[in-house]
Amino acid sequence: MALDLRVLRYFVVLAETLHFGRAAARLSMSQPPLSRQIHGLERELGVELFIRGPHGVRLTPAGDALLPHARRLLREADALSAGAKELGRGDVGAVRLGFISTAAYNVLPRVLPEFHRRHPGIRLSLVESTSDAQFTGLSNDTLDAGLVIPPVLEALQYVPLLHEPLIAALPDGRRWPRALPLARLAGEPFILFPRQASQGLYDLIVGLCAGAGFAPRIEQEAIQMPTIVSLVAAGMGVALVPASIAEMRRTGVVYRPLAEPGPPMEVGLAWNEASHTPAVAAFVAHVRSVFTPGRR
Repeated sequence: MALDLRVLRYFVVLAETLHFGRAAARLSMSQPPLSRQIHGLERELGVELFIRGPHGVRLTPAGDALLPHARRLLREADALSAGAKELGRGDVGAVRLGFISTAAYNVLPRVLPEFHRRHPGIRLSLVESTSDAQFTGLSNDTLDAGLVIPPVLEALQYVPLLHEPLIAALPDGRRWPRALPLARLAGEPFILFPRQASQGLYDLIVGLCAGAGFAPRIEQEAIQMPTIVSLVAAGMGVALVPASIAEMRRTGVVYRPLAEPGPPMEVGLAWNEASHTPAVAAFVAHVRSVFTPGRR
């Protein structure tokens, strides 16, 4: 049996007023239709819910037993409706966000605290991942948005957020100039991302070295910046890293700016419009508002 929530609401109002006229006034309807609806509910349930009298009505035992259940059902229906509206506005929901390791230093601290304050009903699930893995996740709907390094798949939406220069991460214990000529590293072993993991950053670093007159001798590969810095600290080689990584203090590593800085590394936000939800739209709008021109 499927009960009409509208008729249940009529029943609850009549049970609270115990008077058809006052109940009809509260419901903004006339008395005869209200009476017909209550009679129809009683026929559907097979029991009398009210005892009618010349001065009003009173609940039968069946009506008295039904009242708390009807109130609970109406509360749950109202909560469901309110929840659906919040979902539609992006006030509640979930966002699965991928991010490259450097975003933990240059993007997430600027984005997350204020987003949580403004959207406490949206749960963020953070997944640290390389750009290529994020593109896969965005394409197969295991991620909703990603902080990545371009180039980005054509099927995805993308907005650039920031640009930062590359600096040299170098083993401590050797004398390095305060501003490092990149050509100084021509004979050094390099630690670098695999190209398939971050094509944009790989090509940027190799291009900078080519501009300085050499091809980097890649001795080690790693897909996470903390690992790269740890390998530098272990004396395994040198690396070019985003400037924000200098905040990652590590014994055995010194950072130096390049004497002739080249093109900066770009970090941006990617998402799949085909699986856009109101919660994701709210997150994208917030990130874009944080990284507007003049606030970088």
